[in-house]
Amino acid sequence: MEVKIGVQHAPREIVLESGQSAEDVERAVADALSGKAPLLSLEDDKGRRVLVPSDKIAYVELGESAVRRVGFGAL
Repeated sequence: MEVKIGVQHAPREIVLESGQSAEDVERAVADALSGKAPLLSLEDDKGRRVLVPSDKIAYVELGESAVRRVGFGAL
Protein backbone atom coordinates (compact mmCIF):
# COMPACT_ATOMS: atom_id res chain seq x y z
CA MET A 1 0.00 0.00 0.00
CA GLU A 2 1.11 3.56 -0.61
CA VAL A 3 1.66 5.75 2.46
CA LYS A 4 2.17 9.53 2.27
CA ILE A 5 3.37 11.36 5.38
CA GLY A 6 3.29 15.12 5.65
CA VAL A 7 5.90 16.56 8.01
CA GLN A 8 5.58 20.01 9.60
CA HIS A 9 8.00 22.63 8.24
CA ALA A 10 9.12 20.30 5.41
CA PRO A 11 8.41 21.29 1.80
CA ARG A 12 7.92 17.70 0.58
CA GLU A 13 5.97 14.75 1.85
CA ILE A 14 7.43 11.29 2.50
CA VAL A 15 6.04 8.65 0.12
CA LEU A 16 6.68 4.94 0.57
CA GLU A 17 5.28 1.61 -0.56
CA SER A 18 4.67 -0.58 2.46
CA GLY A 19 3.87 -4.27 2.67
CA GLN A 20 2.11 -3.68 5.99
CA SER A 21 -1.67 -3.83 6.13
CA ALA A 22 -3.75 -0.68 6.44
CA GLU A 23 -4.73 -1.68 9.98
CA ASP A 24 -1.06 -2.04 11.03
CA VAL A 25 -0.14 1.36 9.60
CA GLU A 26 -3.20 2.99 11.16
CA ARG A 27 -2.35 1.45 14.55
CA ALA A 28 1.24 2.73 14.34
CA VAL A 29 0.03 6.23 13.44
CA ALA A 30 -2.54 6.22 16.26
CA ASP A 31 0.12 5.13 18.78
CA ALA A 32 2.47 7.88 17.62
CA LEU A 33 -0.19 10.59 17.75
CA SER A 34 -1.54 9.51 21.14
CA GLY A 35 1.91 9.75 22.72
CA LYS A 36 2.41 6.00 23.24
CA ALA A 37 5.38 6.06 20.85
CA PRO A 38 7.79 9.00 20.36
CA LEU A 39 8.38 8.03 16.70
CA LEU A 40 6.23 6.81 13.84
CA SER A 41 8.13 3.81 12.51
CA LEU A 42 7.14 2.20 9.18
CA GLU A 43 8.94 -0.28 6.95
CA ASP A 44 8.84 -0.11 3.15
CA ASP A 45 8.83 -2.96 0.60
CA LYS A 46 12.64 -2.99 0.39
CA GLY A 47 13.11 -3.41 4.14
CA ARG A 48 14.09 0.18 4.85
CA ARG A 49 12.67 1.78 7.97
CA VAL A 50 11.21 5.30 7.97
CA LEU A 51 11.15 7.14 11.31
CA VAL A 52 9.23 10.38 11.84
CA PRO A 53 9.01 12.22 15.17
CA SER A 54 5.38 11.98 16.28
CA ASP A 55 5.14 15.66 17.20
CA LYS A 56 6.12 16.68 13.62
CA ILE A 57 3.46 14.64 11.76
CA ALA A 58 1.12 16.92 9.82
CA TYR A 59 -0.96 14.21 8.09
CA VAL A 60 -0.83 10.59 6.94
CA GLU A 61 -2.57 9.44 3.77
CA LEU A 62 -3.17 5.75 3.12
CA GLY A 63 -3.89 4.57 -0.41
CA GLU A 64 -3.86 1.59 -2.68
CA SER A 65 -0.63 0.75 -4.41
CA ALA A 66 -0.61 1.74 -8.06
CA VAL A 67 -0.40 -1.11 -10.53
CA ARG A 68 2.38 -0.35 -12.99
CA ARG A 69 1.66 -1.48 -16.50
CA VAL A 70 4.30 -2.11 -19.09
CA GLY A 71 3.76 -2.37 -22.80
CA PHE A 72 1.08 -1.42 -25.27
CA GLY A 73 -1.81 -3.55 -23.98
CA ALA A 74 -5.42 -2.52 -23.96
CA LEU A 75 -6.49 -0.35 -21.04
